[in-house]
Amino acid sequence: MRGLILCLLSCFVFLHVPGSLAAQEVRVGGYHFPPYLNRPEDPQPQGLVPELLQALNLMQEHYRFVLVPTSATRRYRDMQGERFDLMFFESSHWGWQNTPHLALPLDIEDAEVYVAAAEPGRGQEYFQDFSDKRMALYGGYHYGFAGFNADQSYLARTFSALITYSHDSNLRMLQARRVDVVVITRSYLEMYLQRHPEAAANMLVSEHFDQLYQHQVLLRPDGPLTPAQMSELLDKLQADGQLQRLLSRYRLALGGKVAPD
Repeated sequence: MRGLILCLLSCFVFLHVPGSLAAQEVRVGGYHFPPYLNRPEDPQPQGLVPELLQALNLMQEHYRFVLVPTSATRRYRDMQGERFDLMFFESSHWGWQNTPHLALPLDIEDAEVYVAAAEPGRGQEYFQDFSDKRMALYGGYHYGFAGFNADQSYLARTFSALITYSHDSNLRMLQARRVDVVVITRSYLEMYLQRHPEAAANMLVSEHFDQLYQHQVLLRPDGPLTPAQMSELLDKLQADGQLQRLLSRYRLALGGKVAPD
């Protein structure tokens, strides 16, 4: 009986560990944005963001980062409604003007590039005018050539745009000549060409960017982490080389330069 009582008391003490000793949950919003995040609703989502969260969780015990699926169009009200606390690899310029947030700059760049089918005599001048071209775009994204207006009806009406939710589908439509120009994330295109090197000869890639991403972490003003605290955690990942190794797998690098093969 005495042993049973001691066991019950031990369980009681364990269940009543002060909250200050438990890890603080940090909810990270994420939508389908390859190569940063693929299918966040899946049991085991893929991409840079899930790997970054895993690295952050293994590095320390004060916070537990968990992924919360959202969508490109729903993410603003989800943050304002406190469904999640922060988002990685975002930009204040992507429709966040009316949503309260704090921004932590990251020393990581990416870009959107234009891709057309390679044809004899076709050069960079092909990308100077889109008024007579059929565009393939990713739904919910903000594009520089369209003044960052992500309204799908506007894009379809103004640029004869076909809207999909797959970079691969857009590239297949380009190869089938169903569209004239695809706008795609540079890091994703480089990873695609690593998997399909034979496709490079059939593509004309713009030297001019549609936009250059200056990536940020966007945080809820009253969330569990301040920008300074988030910066400290990322600095620790950077100090031991984990962050750079992770970025290089996704054709990214600190300082904005694309990682070499």
